[in-house]
Amino acid sequence: MTADHSSLGLWRIAEEHPELAAIIDLDGREVSYRELAAAANRYGRELQALGLMPGDAVALMLPNGFQLLAAYAGAWQIGLYIVMINWHLTGAEAAYILGDSGAKAFVAHERFAEAAGEAARTAGLPEHARFAVGEVPGFRSLEELAAEGPDTPPDVRVAGSPMLYTSGTTGRPKGVRRPLTGAHPDDVPAASVGFFALFGLAPFDGHVHLCCSPLYHTAVLTFASMSIQLGHTVVLMDRWNAEEALRLIERHRVTHTHMVPTQFGGLLALPEEVRGRHDVSSMRAAIHSAAPCPPAVKRAMLEWWGPVVTEYYAATEGGGTSIGGEEWLRKPGSVGRPWPGSVVKVLDDGGNELPTGEVGTIYMRMGTSTFEYHKDAEKTRASRVGDLFTLGDMGYLDGDGYLYLLDRKSDMIISGGVNVYPAEVEGELACHPKVADVAVFGIPHPDWGEEIKAVVQPADGVRPSDELTRELLKFARGRLAKFKLPASIDYLDELPRDPNGKLYKRRLRGPYWAGHERAI
Repeated sequence: MTADHSSLGLWRIAEEHPELAAIIDLDGREVSYRELAAAANRYGRELQALGLMPGDAVALMLPNGFQLLAAYAGAWQIGLYIVMINWHLTGAEAAYILGDSGAKAFVAHERFAEAAGEAARTAGLPEHARFAVGEVPGFRSLEELAAEGPDTPPDVRVAGSPMLYTSGTTGRPKGVRRPLTGAHPDDVPAASVGFFALFGLAPFDGHVHLCCSPLYHTAVLTFASMSIQLGHTVVLMDRWNAEEALRLIERHRVTHTHMVPTQFGGLLALPEEVRGRHDVSSMRAAIHSAAPCPPAVKRAMLEWWGPVVTEYYAATEGGGTSIGGEEWLRKPGSVGRPWPGSVVKVLDDGGNELPTGEVGTIYMRMGTSTFEYHKDAEKTRASRVGDLFTLGDMGYLDGDGYLYLLDRKSDMIISGGVNVYPAEVEGELACHPKVADVAVFGIPHPDWGEEIKAVVQPADGVRPSDELTRELLKFARGRLAKFKLPASIDYLDELPRDPNGKLYKRRLRGPYWAGHERAI
């Protein structure tokens, strides 16, 4: 099945192909485009009845599932900012986001009843604006209210926008708020079709997307919602499980997915006989991002799944690069060249563009797109040089325009006046079979300023010991220059990562710097 742009979008597909599967829910139930659009219409009408208007915000604290995608689409089609709350947050943390975003309605799941209830009370959100999937004290039943109204589209319809909060690893999270475009929700932007085309994904064309991470993450939400807009079926997972992911890929003939390197690691850790039992030949694009992928892991996935393993570098704020599997083998370690319409430059501390091969801060822009950090004009200003913005990542461009990442500027270690990029050290230690995960950062040293500390999560069945430390350091000496070697290694049962694979390095580094001056 092929289509021009006029036949794309949830509501148009619901009219023209009502029985096409939009979602395979957690219990295996197939939800049609007609069902999804009807639920989205009822939710949109209910939010409008509360008095919410285009430009207002609604917050969702929901696990992956049909209800989340229906609520998201319902809010989006009436011009709301949709604030996706990480359901791992405490009640106080969620309350901050409710208050900061100015959310006028809150939808939560009974799985998170305690945190959601505390958040709503602390933020002072009235009970009539609280909705629950399941039972949450002080919340109204979303399903019962929505079931009472018609399932026709709301009276006022205009495209809204996600308002997603940065991870907050360096302080309070900030919402990324884009101006509303005024577009009609039935009109799918050409940029959406073009973005998926970067990965060889066309509208319809039998595509099936596996969503295997929480939808409160920017990229995960983008790929799932955009897949639905383009006539693809979205298969949902509640929690990551490597063998279950392989089963779903085979069962539903999945064509594309978005993963992070830790998920690749989980797949590769499965016994050979388990991996061999499942057919993954339907995969056309295994797209990964969010955290650096150790070269050995990337090569192993390419050997197993073939050149469908594709990487990109991007930000909630916009802009990015991408690189296909075969390209990566020619340019190992690169995150690719800029997308069409995206500008990527490497600048020095004075905002001057650096020549090829010189390391500096990476700045980006996506077309004419703009944004602001909600209620934080200083952070917005500090992140920009002209019309370009930065996440603080450092890297360089080669002569062919390929971008290479080194590390966050804030994570760079300066030891004895020499710059050390932790990601490089982490990438080498991660290749050791007894290392499940690793973080590298600087800790105080009286003479050198900083020395290199590694914190390792041992592989299953491996116990921390002095012998293991000697083995890892010997391994590192064969792969790294002496000045890049860790001075010491500590061990943890599990490193603090969010469910999308991002490492909370600040939490690890903080105790070592207690009583010392450093912006951790």
